Amino acid sequence: MPLGTLDRKAPSLFKHGPSPLARLTLYSALALFLMVADARFHVTEPVRKAIGTVLMPIQWLMLKPVEFARGGAGYFQSLEDAQQGRDEAQSRMAAMSQQANQVELLLQENAQLRKQLELRDRVKAPGMAAQVIYDAADPYTRRVVIDRGQVAGVQPGSPVIDASGVLGQVTRVFPLSSEVTLLIDRDQAIPVRNMRTGTRGVAYGDPVMMHGGGMELRFMPSNADVQEGDMLSTSGMDGVYQAGLPVAKVIKVEKRADSSFSRIYCEPLAQMTGAQYVTVLQPLTDGVRAEVEAEVPAPKSGKVDKPTKSKDLPGRPAAGGRP
Repeated sequence: MPLGTLDRKAPSLFKHGPSPLARLTLYSALALFLMVADARFHVTEPVRKAIGTVLMPIQWLMLKPVEFARGGAGYFQSLEDAQQGRDEAQSRMAAMSQQANQVELLLQENAQLRKQLELRDRVKAPGMAAQVIYDAADPYTRRVVIDRGQVAGVQPGSPVIDASGVLGQVTRVFPLSSEVTLLIDRDQAIPVRNMRTGTRGVAYGDPVMMHGGGMELRFMPSNADVQEGDMLSTSGMDGVYQAGLPVAKVIKVEKRADSSFSRIYCEPLAQMTGAQYVTVLQPLTDGVRAEVEAEVPAPKSGKVDKPTKSKDLPGRPAAGGRP
């Protein structure tokens, strides 16, 4: 600034603008005004739309490499999964083909043996579907009630099975419902056959075993060939259950030195505590029972012992012959 003039303004280096507090107050008021105006009157909506429209191509171009990378990784992963699934399917098909060939061979051998030995086919008893309504009210028994009775043709002593095996036996029949005693009830006994060795025995119910109920294969000698994992099925010699129905699995064998018999614990294959849908089979007829007993060879002395009548257990019909 030349000397002697009337201009007394401060140099630009010493100029001061609004204070920081004033600017903070101004910007806060402006932001609050814009928020209220946008919320009430949507004044910024056109601006937002315009900015979104302008930025859309840029956003699309920026996301394309990410989509290409993700799509390429997914393609190779899906290709690997498809190849792995194809290999597994081919392995399953080969195994199923081998099993089918074995089954066909076994069926042919079975038919030839039956024809050669003149054995009769296994009896197939008709049955009807039923639903478990509720458990019996007696706390000292293991029984359930189904929704089929005399009107549907249910007979006392009819076997009851589910999808896994024998569940129990009908012990009381009402017009519209029936009471089924489970195999784990203490009053139930069923003749069984070891599917591995062919040895026959009798399995009794044990409602206390493992706190959930089980079965015990009693009166088996200590030297009997019974192992853990052996499967037990009905022997068909009692005249009630047809032969070949799955019953239980051996889970524990105890050899006792103070007894000539072993304690063999079994686990029922049927669902004893949560069965919902079951099948009620008709008991074997007298003609079928006589045919089964006729297949048992008579003693060499020529004397045929009369079959002893077993004592009727509570709620269970007596067996027609020796197990």
